[in-house]
Amino acid sequence: MSEPLRIGILGAARITERALVSPALSGGHRLVAVAAREPDRARAFADAHGVERVVGSYAELVADPEVEVVYNPLPNGLHGPWNLAALRAGKHVLSEKPSASNATEAAEVRDVAAEAGTVFMEGFHYLFHPVTRRLHELLASGELGELRRVETVVAMPPPPDDDVRWSLPLAGGAVMDLGCYALHAQRMLAPWAGGAPRLVSARGGERAVAPGVDEWLDAELEFPGGAAGSARCSMAYDGWQATCRVVGSRGEATAVDFVLPHRDDRVVVRTGSGERTEELGRRSSYSYQLDAFAARVRGGEPLALDAEDALATMGLIDACYEAAGFAPRPRS
Repeated sequence: MSEPLRIGILGAARITERALVSPALSGGHRLVAVAAREPDRARAFADAHGVERVVGSYAELVADPEVEVVYNPLPNGLHGPWNLAALRAGKHVLSEKPSASNATEAAEVRDVAAEAGTVFMEGFHYLFHPVTRRLHELLASGELGELRRVETVVAMPPPPDDDVRWSLPLAGGAVMDLGCYALHAQRMLAPWAGGAPRLVSARGGERAVAPGVDEWLDAELEFPGGAAGSARCSMAYDGWQATCRVVGSRGEATAVDFVLPHRDDRVVVRTGSGERTEELGRRSSYSYQLDAFAARVRGGEPLALDAEDALATMGLIDACYEAAGFAPRPRS
């Protein structure tokens, strides 16, 4: 890499240390600036993580000429507005998922990204880890045979009732926070399934203290080649689960934790030859993600995740909400 990325951070979210700070520092990139609603919080974040300076507002950070990449880990409802602002300012953008509150807003992000000519990526970091790459390799090699069924489950214990993930105005809900992984992982199997999946049906449950916000949702999908998909998510589970099970005509493979493979990097493969467990490495998927993003920005390398992909995922999320009796998330 010819030179480090110069990164500006919106907010001081908890996820930022794991998702950006550690990968950036280990990769030799610069954390140029941070902005937060509370200046004291921004200063504390900068001191703790080696950010070079604090700026007074999100708008000031987006306009900063030294910042070339904007990282957006704000609450879901603020992804779309600040992704648009950063793109219009000519910045490259690495956004936490989802890219926007709904498909209409995601289409605007897509269009503005095309006009800007900069790199936009939605942070589905799992895709770059050897765990997910191995699932794809097993399908591509033919070891599992023809794809027949995919089952993805992403679930966690409930956040506190006042958590922003339960906020309808801030585009909260189980699908937005977790189910997007389950749906995206299914979409990424299109090359071995005759094309992208379509929604067959969905059902979900509302959070009692958050009208209009989904606590859980199950979706049934169908691929053009005949394979079936099941994508489930819950923010009211008794523990953490993030499994991806791929079933073919000759065997099956399960990633034990495809979302956070640094915690469990096992892929269990079962075929007519027996069962084996492969361990694919505990390096953070966020580090692989930032490597791929930097290679795109600096060297023009291909990148699977762009604004068009983000729009396709958001369209599927909206379809799930509507089929389950929920409205798509409102625009902030």
